[in-house]
Amino acid sequence: MNIAIIGGGLSGLSTSVHIRLLAQKQNKPLPNITLFEASDRLGGVIHTETLTDDHGRTFVIDHGADMFATAPSAAIDLCEQLGVADQLLRPSPLGRGAMIARGNRLIPIPEGFVLMRPTKLGSMLTTPLLSLSAKLRLLQERFIARRAESVTDESVGSFVRRRLGEECLDNIVAPLVAGIYTADVDRLSMAATMKPIWDMETSDGSLAKATLRRIRTGEDSTEQASSGARYEKFRAFPNGMKQWIDTLADFTGRENIRLNTAVQSIVPLPDNRYQLNVKSDIDGQSTQEFDQVVVSTPAHVAATLLQPLSEEAASTLRSIPFASTAIVVMAVRRECISRLPTTFGFVVPPKENRRVLAGSFASTKFPQRAPDDYVIVRAFVGGVMQPEILDSSDNEIIDIVRTELGDLIGLDQTQPLEDITAMVKVVRWNDAMPQYEVGHLDKVQRIRTALASLEGLHLNTNALGGVGIAPVIAASKRTAERILK
Repeated sequence: MNIAIIGGGLSGLSTSVHIRLLAQKQNKPLPNITLFEASDRLGGVIHTETLTDDHGRTFVIDHGADMFATAPSAAIDLCEQLGVADQLLRPSPLGRGAMIARGNRLIPIPEGFVLMRPTKLGSMLTTPLLSLSAKLRLLQERFIARRAESVTDESVGSFVRRRLGEECLDNIVAPLVAGIYTADVDRLSMAATMKPIWDMETSDGSLAKATLRRIRTGEDSTEQASSGARYEKFRAFPNGMKQWIDTLADFTGRENIRLNTAVQSIVPLPDNRYQLNVKSDIDGQSTQEFDQVVVSTPAHVAATLLQPLSEEAASTLRSIPFASTAIVVMAVRRECISRLPTTFGFVVPPKENRRVLAGSFASTKFPQRAPDDYVIVRAFVGGVMQPEILDSSDNEIIDIVRTELGDLIGLDQTQPLEDITAMVKVVRWNDAMPQYEVGHLDKVQRIRTALASLEGLHLNTNALGGVGIAPVIAASKRTAERILK
């Protein structure tokens, strides 16, 4: 069997790996896989630079995700299958947690609060992030009627207002969710992004009752010790997330990967086979035939490839909105941050009208990332709520972030930036984050239905099945299973 995988990001690479693993498990001949990547590197939005300055100091800089979740288990399971799980780093036990901006202060997220579900009532009743009336409103959650059975989706904003109250949404949930999805909570779909919590209302009638049940069964043991994110359930690679991409590429076989090679069109052939029209920087134009084709490109590229095959699939795919973001990465002398938080990072509520969405301290999470006297700060800007910032130049964005970090963590504003940093970098991700808005699952179903008649053609993209590393890998495994069924 000859299989083409179009796109060398996480979706494409993990699909290739799962195909090979599944073939081995089923004692089938290994398929011939050819992976096409239009750019000169693999990994898509996952990339790492290891930089050494003139003084021999080394910094490991992730351009996108710097760790992955072990729950759901798809990513850690794949690490175990590939024999690399024992190499993984756990986040430092010191500093696990996050903070929320309030004015020029950073206030800890209440212990046991994860996304939109409090698992420790005491911490919620003492947090300065909520007023007395908001705390009383929170206590009423168990008495709020569950949604009508006819309601199949709802925005995150609507759900949290209804169950937890406006203030809890504005001061805690909105910044946490925006930090993950760079999204507008009043457009983001509960059913598509927060299904486990969405289902708790269905099964238990309230989040409080669901939480009590989970505490009794021990399911919330990790959540009760967390603040904002369950850091115990995250892992990273010693040399950054590019090490994961390299592992997947090595298992795929470098000889099967074609960099700088763009697939320009997909042409159906008799017997459910496909011809790819390909353009390579080295070999020029060519055509190749395959039994199975997996499209794992960004959504806009996938839509163009699918247009001649299914207008419905292409147009629906184009209707999924995307957000752009930029990350300013600084390696800052520790002594030049007067109020460095002890936690892994912070998020900023939209109501604060600041120009940063969030910040994280990569070298606090993973001390191996930088020398002890430096801190790697990553600040996020843009997203759905402030796209205009991305029209600014890199230097302007750096100035914006520097000013904001001065307010929030006491970053030195008196010295030239080059005197207090070993490196500064702006990483832009344009149209990289799909927005799972209300009704997203209906769009996904329309796309899948439209492509169902095209046997041997598979669409695997983060615009459909999940934006995190683990969901992407899980979707890739399902694609591999369909191919080798």
